[in-house]
Amino acid sequence: MSDIRARLGSAVSAAFEAEGLDPSLGRVSASDRPDLADFQCNGALAAAKAARGNPREIASRLVARLQGLPELEAVESAGPGFVNLKVALGLLSERAAEVAASDLAGASRVAAPRRVLVDYGGPNVAKPMHVGHLRAAIIGESIKRLFRFRGDEVLGDAHFGDWGFQMGLLITAVLDEGLDPARLTLEDLERLYPAAAAQAKADPAFRDRARKATAELQGGRADYRALWSRFVEVSRSALKREFHALGVDFDLWKGESDADPLIPAMVEDLRAKGLLEHDQGAEIVRVAREGDKRELPPLLVVSSEGSAMYGTTDLATIVDRRKSFDPDLILYVVDQRQADHFEQVFRAAALAGYAREGELEHIGFGTMNGADGKPFKTREGGVLKLHDLIAMVTDKARARLREADLGAELSPEAFEATAHKVAVAALKFADLSNFRGTSYVFDLDRFTSFEGKTGPYLLYQTVRVKSLLRKAAEQGAEAGPIAVAEPAERELALRLDAFDVAVCEAYDRRAPHAIAEHAYQLAQAFSRFYAACPILAVDLPGQRASRLALAQAVLKQLELSLHILGLEAPERM
Repeated sequence: MSDIRARLGSAVSAAFEAEGLDPSLGRVSASDRPDLADFQCNGALAAAKAARGNPREIASRLVARLQGLPELEAVESAGPGFVNLKVALGLLSERAAEVAASDLAGASRVAAPRRVLVDYGGPNVAKPMHVGHLRAAIIGESIKRLFRFRGDEVLGDAHFGDWGFQMGLLITAVLDEGLDPARLTLEDLERLYPAAAAQAKADPAFRDRARKATAELQGGRADYRALWSRFVEVSRSALKREFHALGVDFDLWKGESDADPLIPAMVEDLRAKGLLEHDQGAEIVRVAREGDKRELPPLLVVSSEGSAMYGTTDLATIVDRRKSFDPDLILYVVDQRQADHFEQVFRAAALAGYAREGELEHIGFGTMNGADGKPFKTREGGVLKLHDLIAMVTDKARARLREADLGAELSPEAFEATAHKVAVAALKFADLSNFRGTSYVFDLDRFTSFEGKTGPYLLYQTVRVKSLLRKAAEQGAEAGPIAVAEPAERELALRLDAFDVAVCEAYDRRAPHAIAEHAYQLAQAFSRFYAACPILAVDLPGQRASRLALAQAVLKQLELSLHILGLEAPERM
C-alpha cells in the first residue's frame, strides 16, 4: 500500500525514462494550485536545463505519455513547464478504502526498525518544573510516540539532574537546619536550594563545606548517600505527577548519578587513546575539525581541581546507554542554545569510539516567549512554575467550555476531566503546530479558543465525528464501500491520503508540526465535507454507507494524529 503521490511519481518517472530523461526528475508533489490540479511535477524545467531544451515542449511530451492512465482524470502542461495531475475518482475511492482498513490509517512503517533512545525532560532534584521544561517535555514525548508509531523500539529517558555541587549544597543546608531526612518534603527542598546557592556565593566557608560534602557524597559516604536518596525520592515522585499531568511519561528515570561510576574508567580510556590533553591544569579533548566555519572549543573533561564536568557526565551517559540498551540512535531534545555543547560531546564520543557519526542528534528548539518577545515570565518577572501554568490554562479551558455551552450535560467529574484535556491540548498544540526550531509567543486567549488552528478545535472536531458515528449506530446505519463522487468527498479523500506523507516528513525531520498541520487540515476538510454532503439524512443507502466509512477513516486518522502529538479527545463535549 502506497500513497497516491508515490504511485503517480512512479508513473511520471517512467514517462521521463521513456523520453530518455533522468527518471529521478519525475518527483511529484502536492499542487501549489489545488483549484487546478491535485499534484504537479516540475521536473521538465530541470530536464530542459540539462538537455538545453524547451521545458514546455518536454512537458507536452510527458503529458502525451501520461494520457489515458487509469489513475488520472486529467493531465496537462501549464506555465513554464509544469505537469498538472488530477487524480481519478476510482483511485481516490480505492485509496480511501485502504486508509479505512489500515491499522495505521494509511501510514507506513519504517523498512528497518531501529533501537532509539530519546533524551528529554531534564528535570532537576529540588527544583520545581517551570515553563523552561515545557518544550522539551512536549516535543520529546511527541518524537518518542512518532518513532514508536513508525515501528522503532524506543525508550524515553528523563535524564534526571541528581548529581554534582547542587547535592552538596542541599546536604549542607539540611544538616545546618537539623531537619529530619524522613520528613523532608519537596517544599523544603524548593526553599533550601535557592537559599543555599545564594549563601555559597556570599559565604566562602559555606561554599567550601558544600564542596566537601559533594566530594564525600560522590566518594560513597553512607549517611550522605541516604540523604541524597531522600532528595531523589521526594523530587522524582513530584516530577512524575507534573509530567503525567501533561501526558508525558518516561521509560527510564536515569540521571547523572548513573553515569558517575563509569567516569574514572572512561577518563583512563580517553588517556590511553591519547585523546586527553593537559591545558592550564585541566584535561581536555580537542574536537575542532579542519574546515570548521567557526571555532569550537575543546571539551573540558577534568577540571583543574580534578573534578568531572558537565560534558564528562554526558559522555559517560553515552557509554552507559551503549552498555544497557545499545541504541542505533540517540536523540537529545534540548534547547537550541545548547547546540555547541552537544556538538562538543558528540565529536568527543566519535573520536573515542563510543558512537559512530550520525548516531547522536541534537533536536534543538526555540523558546516560548511572552508578548515582549522574551522567554515567558510571570507578571512579577519570575519564572512561572509549570504547575501554575497548567492551572492557569485549565481555568481558562473551563471558562471556554462554558462560553461555548459545551460540557453542560457532563457530570462534574467528567467536566473537570474534559477541561484538563482541553487545557493540555491547548498547551501542546500551540507548541507542536510550530516548527520546533522557531520560538513562539504564548497567547492564552488564542490557544484555548475552539475556533482556528488550536488544540481545542481539534478535540471539538474529533468529538463531533464520534457523535455522528454514535447516532449512526443508534439508527442502525452501517459503513460500506467507499465511492468518492462529490468535490468535498474528493478533498477529504486527498487529505486522508496525505497522512503518510506527513508522518514520514515528521519522522525524517524530527518535526511533529507536520502531524499537527495534517490533523488541522483534515479536521477542516471534514468540516467542509460534513456541511456539503449529508450523511445520515441522505436517501441513497450506498451513499450513506460510503460517507460513514469516510467518517470512520477520518476519526481513526484524527485519533492517531492526536496520540502522536500527545493529545486525547474526550468521548463527549
